[in-house]
Amino acid sequence: MLTSQPVRSSQSHEKPGLHKLVRLSAALACTAALYAGTLSQAHAHEFKLGTLTIDHPWSRATPAGAKVAAGYLVVRNSGAEPDRLISATAEVAETAEIHEMGMKNGIMSMRAIAEGLEVPAGSEMALKPGGYHLMLLGLKRPLHKGEKFAGTLTFEHAGTVSIEYVVEGVGSTNAKSGHNQHAH
Repeated sequence: MLTSQPVRSSQSHEKPGLHKLVRLSAALACTAALYAGTLSQAHAHEFKLGTLTIDHPWSRATPAGAKVAAGYLVVRNSGAEPDRLISATAEVAETAEIHEMGMKNGIMSMRAIAEGLEVPAGSEMALKPGGYHLMLLGLKRPLHKGEKFAGTLTFEHAGTVSIEYVVEGVGSTNAKSGHNQHAH
């Protein structure tokens, strides 16, 4: 029967604990690689259409029986000409409308934006809680945290792009999958 013996260095200048340090360094390197992979996956939730980049479409989980939900995202336009978001769809809803939420004289109001939303050249347009958003009407089923669903966005000049929404928690204020801070 073979037994393994620890290999001992014959060099007297080797410091005690060096093997522990090497193992710790290797573990840290593996952790960093996993973390970097997670970051790249989080940033990979974007969709491109010409000069437009759609960053992280998301929605919130809904209670059973809910008939509406909202969709949020950021559209960046790297082009020299403005474009306009004119319509949207979501497979989980009968219809999707572009809406604006705001306060006027201390009263919260919401209205559909029939003319769509401009995406300025060299800038961005954000759909976020408390402001512009996609209203998903006639939900076909409840939305559950962690799931994804398909949809489309149609722009006046760039055309239509297929996207995928990620469902966040009920109280989420931002969607970067557990990151409640958005850089935009």
